[in-house]
Amino acid sequence: MENLLPFAFICLTSFFTLTNPLGTMPVFLSMTKGLDNAQRAQIVKRATIISFIILIAFTISGQVLFTLFGISTNGFRIAAGFIIMKIGFDMLQAKYSNTKLSEEEVKVYANDISITPLSIPMLCGPGAIANGIMLMENANTMPMKITLIVSIALIYILTYVILRASTRLVPLIGETGNNVMMRLMGLILMVIAVECFVGGLKPILVDIIKAGNGLS
Repeated sequence: MENLLPFAFICLTSFFTLTNPLGTMPVFLSMTKGLDNAQRAQIVKRATIISFIILIAFTISGQVLFTLFGISTNGFRIAAGFIIMKIGFDMLQAKYSNTKLSEEEVKVYANDISITPLSIPMLCGPGAIANGIMLMENANTMPMKITLIVSIALIYILTYVILRASTRLVPLIGETGNNVMMRLMGLILMVIAVECFVGGLKPILVDIIKAGNGLS
């Protein structure tokens, strides 16, 4: 239980930051401008369900992908650290999203924006996928694995609630409040990225040192 609570906290905070429903709200409202509440509700419902399925699939099958492509866990941690660091750095500058849509692109996505770009890459981007695979690797016991899956489910339920209430939350929080929250979450994310990077780099450096001592 002592290890379970900190692990659950890391899961919830990291996935909430990477999913970033608060930062997605203004983009979501701009993409669904002109749609009624029922249509928006349907888009949010489908987007969160698809995002949950994709993230769970990658989280559970991560080790299979490692074996299939010959990827080392430590190498993946380092790459994931860079990805999460980039996202955290952008959030520190209060950038809502790397996805910018022109009017023509909005028309193209109008029929199914719940999949692209709302679900992928906004709510389930490479950072969230990398984080899921990394945390599953760290989950050494079945309770920890269950905690990870439940945490992902809770985050997407919360994401659904936030996006459904976006028309009321955006004016309430305001641009300044949203920017402050974005920067705080970005700082947390960068700390997680550093831990991820060091966790992958340390075993590699140890192996190099041991190999060097063996040669000498």
